[in-house]
Amino acid sequence: MPRIRAGNIALNYLEHGGGDSVVLAVHGNLGCAHWLDLAMPLLPLGIRVIASEWRGCGASDKPEPAADFSNYSMATHAADQLALLDALGIESCHLYGHSTGGIIVSYMLTMAPERFRRVLMLDPVSPLGLELHPAQLDALIAMKLERDICFAGLATAAPTLFRPETLGTGQMPVFSESADAAQRALFELLVDKTRLLSDGIWFGTPRNLEQEWRSGDLAGRMPEMTQEHLILYGEQDQWIPSAHMTLMAEHLPNARLERFAGVGHSMNLEQPELFASIFGDYFRDAG
Repeated sequence: MPRIRAGNIALNYLEHGGGDSVVLAVHGNLGCAHWLDLAMPLLPLGIRVIASEWRGCGASDKPEPAADFSNYSMATHAADQLALLDALGIESCHLYGHSTGGIIVSYMLTMAPERFRRVLMLDPVSPLGLELHPAQLDALIAMKLERDICFAGLATAAPTLFRPETLGTGQMPVFSESADAAQRALFELLVDKTRLLSDGIWFGTPRNLEQEWRSGDLAGRMPEMTQEHLILYGEQDQWIPSAHMTLMAEHLPNARLERFAGVGHSMNLEQPELFASIFGDYFRDAG
């Protein structure tokens, strides 16, 4: 995985394919570029996908977080991604965002709208942000401290990979029979990758998402985000409110929302073949 200087930090990224259709892929909170590992090999080679890693994640630089976590804000992450595109010499491209990667993509659209064409979002945090409850912060502290608790917490991001009766509070999730060896191995890797995260990610992201929720500033700019959007939402998502997706589709000028009954928060991991098919069809002929 190459690293490149992007502004004042070095960012890590994975790359797949080539051609004129370029997609910058932005992962979600507690994530890394490897969330696309199962889908990447299934994508058309004619689409150049650059899966970046945020500051504080994976093998990217991890600056010491400011006291108010302002250097891990959504706008800061968006500026990092723009700097990455500059460093790679990419003037114009498409965007894909998963989970919190969605709100980062939305910020990018307000910062440099002329650079972006089509947008694909998978169970995104909308421009509304997210409300933070004290119990959620306690859960994140526990997830950081203990891998087993992190495994259980992260399992709720891919619930269809696990036996539903094992996903309750205080239980250790057990893989379902339908989860194949590749899915199980990747999930274990993704849990391991959380051990590398900066506190700016563990604790800065939820606080900054709540700040977005309180301010409403980015949500008020949705009419400016005129690029074509395709929003994918798994009906079994336990992280993103369904109502936020409806509001997003209503307030963006050119958006389509598609819902999937048998998927949770992470189609890219839960149903990579379906995800790759949708991704490829959407971007293949977009130029």
